[in-house]
Amino acid sequence: METLNRLTLEFLSRPENIGLARLTMASFAAQLDFTLSELEELKVAVSEAVSNAVLHGYANQEGIVRIESTLYPDRIELLVEDHGQGIADIQQAREPAYTTSPDRMGLGFTFIESFMDRVEIKSQPGQGTSVWMSKSPEGKESEV
Repeated sequence: METLNRLTLEFLSRPENIGLARLTMASFAAQLDFTLSELEELKVAVSEAVSNAVLHGYANQEGIVRIESTLYPDRIELLVEDHGQGIADIQQAREPAYTTSPDRMGLGFTFIESFMDRVEIKSQPGQGTSVWMSKSPEGKESEV
């Protein structure tokens, strides 16, 4: 399928960069015919994936978070990657309200999965985590 545009964003794993990633990806996605509501959902999903990398992947230590985003005529695909501590049990981490941090709600993956059309999570302890997400504008059928 034809690629309309690509964007790669790399930044330090600092909490203040979560908003940067959120707004950058929403602006990039706006090149497609997403509704404002869909762009808000995309922003939440990106925020959650990047927050997980910053707060859990690197446990507030400095590292690099990378987002690769590709626009196709019918969808946006995003890959959020870190090289942090990884997730030992992805299925458990995907359960609503599961958290390793008592001051968190544990709904990050739940929000990502509810706001995106497709989500794939890969992780290995000590190696990092990658979260692949795809979303199509309302009324568009994805060819993925």
